[in-house]
Amino acid sequence: MKRRMWAAPLIGLALLAAGSAVAGPQEVRTALDQSVPGLLAGAKVPSVSIAAIEDGKVVVTAAYGEQSAGVRATPATLYNIASLTKPVTAEVVLRLASRKTVSLDAPMADYWTDPDIAGDDRRHLLTARLALSHQTGFPNWRGQGKPLAFHFTPGTSYGYSGEGYQYVARYVEKKTGQDFESLAQAVLFKPAGMNDTASGHKPWFDGRIAVPTDANGKALEPGFTQHYNAADLLYTTAGDYARFVVSVMKDQDLTAAVAADRRHIQVSQMAEMCAGAKAATCPANAGFGLGWQVLEFPGETVMMHTGRDEGVATFAWYSPTTRRGAVFLTNSDNGFQLVLPVFETMGASAAFMAYLRSQ
Repeated sequence: MKRRMWAAPLIGLALLAAGSAVAGPQEVRTALDQSVPGLLAGAKVPSVSIAAIEDGKVVVTAAYGEQSAGVRATPATLYNIASLTKPVTAEVVLRLASRKTVSLDAPMADYWTDPDIAGDDRRHLLTARLALSHQTGFPNWRGQGKPLAFHFTPGTSYGYSGEGYQYVARYVEKKTGQDFESLAQAVLFKPAGMNDTASGHKPWFDGRIAVPTDANGKALEPGFTQHYNAADLLYTTAGDYARFVVSVMKDQDLTAAVAADRRHIQVSQMAEMCAGAKAATCPANAGFGLGWQVLEFPGETVMMHTGRDEGVATFAWYSPTTRRGAVFLTNSDNGFQLVLPVFETMGASAAFMAYLRSQ
């Protein structure tokens, strides 16, 4: 995962101060309505779509700006959520594991081996658990024309990897005999009420896509995938993703053991996240669980994930402790400039906000 700069733009300072006074959904919506248009203009971000979760329920969905030139963004606007695809993929695998359809800990080599690593005995160490917690030893992406190869022995270190997520999705397909998106629709999208979520390019996407833009506001071509990409390029709305988060928060269709595994830190990131001055605002413990980064603050656990593609910046978090959460989708390279003021307005805790500022 690329490290982010979380400094708030000056235009957001008044909103940061006001955020602590915001109480209920209507106050949140009013504060967003008053402040977000100015934030978009100041950061050169064409649009943002936002959803707020309170007490385990989606209480606010809103969209601001334009999804494309002259076309207003609405809560029905579809965004490429980039790496926010990974928690979705992980949840499908966890639900299948809860049904004992697949295993988190059996060698994936029993059903799938990428031809590039067929001669490397370390392939037998690969499990779904290691893939979902970024411990496969694979690079983020193998690179065009380059073979897949291990950078370290699986299970010995942390290394953020989209290839690892692709690998576990292929394992699931081989084990079940079904394509991954069909499984996702059956075990997650339909049960969670996610009616506006899909990969590839569907006919119902037309007229609804938030066109990605660079830092100067130049429109870029939206990216799509031909086959389900387990790590990227899923399209959805903020409301649909919030329904997904609520489903996750409720541990829907998971066994108690698998739900606990999702929240458990499988691999530490303290060394990279808490060095030097960052230690002052760091959680007591932090690392990757299964699909989500886990931040353990005194009295509160926060689960989060970010997404970044060219012209796209996305972020989602929830707290199983407070049952609050938020979804933030933008179609701009500058999108992360809005994260701090928006999340503070939506009720993120002081400890979580201090951590984000330090990062």
